[in-house]
Amino acid sequence: MAEFRNITIVGVGLIGGSLGLAFKRLDRNLRIAGVGQPATLKRAKELGAIDWSFPYESLDLGVKNADIVFFCTPIFRILELLGEVGQYAKPGALITDVGSTKAEIAAAAERLLPKGLFFIGGHPMAGSEKRGVDAADPLLFQNVIYVLTPGKDVPLKLCDDFASLVEGIGARVVVTGPHTHDMVAAAVSHLPQMIAVGLVKMVGELDQENPLFLRLAAGGFRDLTRIASSSYKVWKDICQTNSLQITEMIDRFIAELQRLRDKVSTGQLEEDFDFANLTRGSIPKDSKGFLHPLYEILVVVEDRPGVIAEISTTIAQGKINIKDIEVLKVREGEAGTLRLAFESEEAAEQAIILLQQKGIAARRR
Repeated sequence: MAEFRNITIVGVGLIGGSLGLAFKRLDRNLRIAGVGQPATLKRAKELGAIDWSFPYESLDLGVKNADIVFFCTPIFRILELLGEVGQYAKPGALITDVGSTKAEIAAAAERLLPKGLFFIGGHPMAGSEKRGVDAADPLLFQNVIYVLTPGKDVPLKLCDDFASLVEGIGARVVVTGPHTHDMVAAAVSHLPQMIAVGLVKMVGELDQENPLFLRLAAGGFRDLTRIASSSYKVWKDICQTNSLQITEMIDRFIAELQRLRDKVSTGQLEEDFDFANLTRGSIPKDSKGFLHPLYEILVVVEDRPGVIAEISTTIAQGKINIKDIEVLKVREGEAGTLRLAFESEEAAEQAIILLQQKGIAARRR
């Protein structure tokens, strides 16, 4: 594997800070420099995410010794700084990013980076409802899909070595082209965001006429519109750099809604519901983007202190690894339902046996 010993992270917020912590957890001897705002850099150093700090005014010093440079800033800031990093990075260095769109960044890298530097676009499909370096988490990338979009001149070995580095912090690598990434992201990420914003806006306006609308907005509406709480500061660059793909997907969805609209009163929607059910059932179950479906069980327990520790200890005694855990329902002071996920069917079945032996109700989901 290539020697990525010196790492520079440009923009040490949630993602950049989490990368720094994850790399330190992988290998304490990695040397990590951060480039950003002084207050953020100070906090990142206190948290152990970086070893050295450089303000943006000293970007040249921050990147000159780097074997790999991660851009973890908003997309338009990446586009602004790519050329400058190209001037100062040492020959043979790898430049990458974590932007949510890829085609425009890839085109800029091809245009601005000199020969001898290599670019691999990246998109770790991870995040948090919180922002800033104080929300950084060394385990943020565990079991998440990390999309790589290599530039056309990147040697295969360098791409493989970078993929190994990413896998070292727990991510699952998917390699594709930047335009393909943006088309898929528009359909499965950007369009749902637009739908959530539009639906909440519509119901909010109806609620101004009759407050019963939001009062009756139950689980289904909340689940469907959760992402409407996202900040436009995060989405502005995404929308502007992937506008063609997003508008194409909006148009496709409008056409689909119109087709469904024409069938609502006909009693002929069963085929559409069946197809939707089958399609959704084929999506990997875990919310972090596992490439393969997990095997889930449901556990019903008393609502009391230490019960989750008891469950995890019982399963650990069988040398079984829990891949995901979620509290589904809780009736305070009485009982709760947990969802546990495992990598294999055998592990799920063995976990059920171990829990039942302890008198804990468990079954396959």
